[in-house]
Amino acid sequence: VLAVMVADCLPVVIADAGGRVLGTAHAGWRGLSGGVLEHTLAAMRAKAPHATAWRAWIGPGIGPDAFEVGRDVLDAFMADDPAAERYFRPRPGVPGKWLADLAGLAQFRLRRAGVQDISLSGLCTVADAERFFSYRRDGETGRMALLAWLDPV
Repeated sequence: VLAVMVADCLPVVIADAGGRVLGTAHAGWRGLSGGVLEHTLAAMRAKAPHATAWRAWIGPGIGPDAFEVGRDVLDAFMADDPAAERYFRPRPGVPGKWLADLAGLAQFRLRRAGVQDISLSGLCTVADAERFFSYRRDGETGRMALLAWLDPV
């Protein structure tokens, strides 16, 4: 059983299509821009050289209408790949701020790493106070756990 604790960051599950190898990642903007998904996938590929296709699931996290970032975040992604710019839009009425699509950035990086079968929860932790903790929304620390495992067949 693998576990990832998150609030506004994304929990990500990666598995080979054959269901023999499983990995999880905690993907906030720093981890994403630093290559956490690519590093996770590389470690999984090293353990499972037989795997030829991969699947991923991107869980609930801060949504693209709630994730306000500064130039530093935009620059961190642009330095790696200028195509990442499409996941940022200027925040209306707030100079020097952007709204970032964290799940879109995760999907972009997974696809670039060769994962084509990607599912997104589409759920925003900030917008859904009934089900999710959000530090950005509440100013308090709270965590949710993602658990993932492989069933023996």
